[in-house]
Amino acid sequence: MNDCLFFGKNQYPKLIKNKPNKIIKPIQFKFKNENENENENGNENEKQIKQISSGAFSTIFLFKNGKAIEYSNEKDSKQNPSKIQIEENIQKVTVGFANVAILTIEGNVFAKGLYINPNNIKEFINISSLIEDKNDRVIEDVVCSADSIYLLTSNQNAYGIGSNNYGQLGFDSKTLKKTEKPILIMKNVSKIFSGISSLFVFLLNLNQELFGYGDNSDGQLGLGESRKKESKIQNIPKGKIIDIQCGNEYSIMLIENQNQNPKRKLYSCGDYRYNGLGKDGYTYEFTEIKSSLFENDYIREFSVGNGDTLILTSNSKLIVFGSNSHGQLGTGDTKHQLIPIQIELPKLRFNEDISNYHVLCGNENSFLYYSFSSFSNLEEDLINLFRRKEFCNISFKTKNGEIISAHKLILQAIIGQDDQIEKLQELISNKSSKESNQIFEMIYSNNSKINPKLYEEIKIDFNLFVSIEESMKELIEFENEKDFIIERKEKQYKFPKLILIMRSKLFREKFLSVTESDSNKVTDYSELSDESFQIFEYWIYSNQIKEDIQITQEIINEIKKGIGYFQLNQTYPNLLDLLIKF
Repeated sequence: MNDCLFFGKNQYPKLIKNKPNKIIKPIQFKFKNENENENENGNENEKQIKQISSGAFSTIFLFKNGKAIEYSNEKDSKQNPSKIQIEENIQKVTVGFANVAILTIEGNVFAKGLYINPNNIKEFINISSLIEDKNDRVIEDVVCSADSIYLLTSNQNAYGIGSNNYGQLGFDSKTLKKTEKPILIMKNVSKIFSGISSLFVFLLNLNQELFGYGDNSDGQLGLGESRKKESKIQNIPKGKIIDIQCGNEYSIMLIENQNQNPKRKLYSCGDYRYNGLGKDGYTYEFTEIKSSLFENDYIREFSVGNGDTLILTSNSKLIVFGSNSHGQLGTGDTKHQLIPIQIELPKLRFNEDISNYHVLCGNENSFLYYSFSSFSNLEEDLINLFRRKEFCNISFKTKNGEIISAHKLILQAIIGQDDQIEKLQELISNKSSKESNQIFEMIYSNNSKINPKLYEEIKIDFNLFVSIEESMKELIEFENEKDFIIERKEKQYKFPKLILIMRSKLFREKFLSVTESDSNKVTDYSELSDESFQIFEYWIYSNQIKEDIQITQEIINEIKKGIGYFQLNQTYPNLLDLLIKF
């Protein structure tokens, strides 16, 4: 079901035939997915968009089945759209000005483009395999900028490849102009932020400290009056950094603070023509974008293109500002907008949860599309946990001698106790490294699409016919494994650290920095009732709502606070949305 609106530049590529080169109001975008048979409905996963990425290089649509199609931006391309030929299932696509990068379920990154393979810019190569440290080649995230690509590994290390003309790879541009292999920029990184036309990047470390590298000619790094090209960013507004989106000459930051109203606010810096502040001249520090349109509303997500910004709120508002030369703001004209305005939004499926809608600013064009995660929240969290190796406590040796680490507690919950783990040890000893990693990812996620043939081989022996949610509920009874205490007036709540690490950014960062002398208990969260804590306890394990608790408005209000306290992972389905539906 292709629920997608498109507006803006409709040229190079011509995404909608028989339509003008400038589409100044949102219209429905329909295309024929190569995976569909012309006379059949096809598998639902083959028709549903998971993600879109669009830049000067190309526009890519990723589907729930892990396949993707690409519209080349070449003027005379007759192959649009073409299927991306990568054997592994795709998890994320990202397009920049001169490069494209693909992150697979297996944690590999395939890339192509002018700064990756200049002799054949259409050929994908595995750039993650070029990382010098062989133990740091599992990739958790990838981000394209204008002419560089950034990799975040499962060990929380940030690498860069491509152009360093502005120092955007963290090195002096006088001594390093470009690199054809990923080079280490920074360790202990939690997030990487850049943009399709940006010559700069932001790195957020595990201590919530923000660093910027690259072009700062218009103040887009938020360093104050300094024209430095690299530095720790000071004077960041109080709260949690949710996202940073980067344009050509400006940056916008989304901050969440539970003690302010509204809870989420946008801050920008850089070129006044695009940053939404409505002021002449450049802004050199992150400054709040104030508008009555944000009052009593909640910013779900936003996207930044070359010079345009789209914002989607929980009240179904689409708010826009910035460059509009091709109609990419959807206002019905091509006038630039210095301050935020709301545009009329045609309905597609807004009876659905608004959190399943996404906005994307591409190369002077824009998309609003319906998508929900191909994993559930719990499955996605488990996959990410497997890729992190800090807390693994059991090892398996593959046929070719590679050691793969895992979490005994998770295996016990999903496949069973020691005899099943011994059976898994024997199976892995007869499999290649690639197959072994796929086996573990299928056990952790119960996702058969990672390798359907291999899934059929293991599903009976390793209990994969039971849902992940039901398997993980078993851990509630594992009293001997509960090594962390949340102490409250009513009672103590005990959790395995591993579960809190997996489901909560607050505890993940806490346990990454603890020493042996740190206490294994906390006393806090006094504003939450015992009923609210029981809801959190059950959901953290199972991604489900405890049935024997009556949901009241008071409890929902407490849960809103608790989500902020715990910094729960906010992927689909959202705990608050589940409660309201319940």
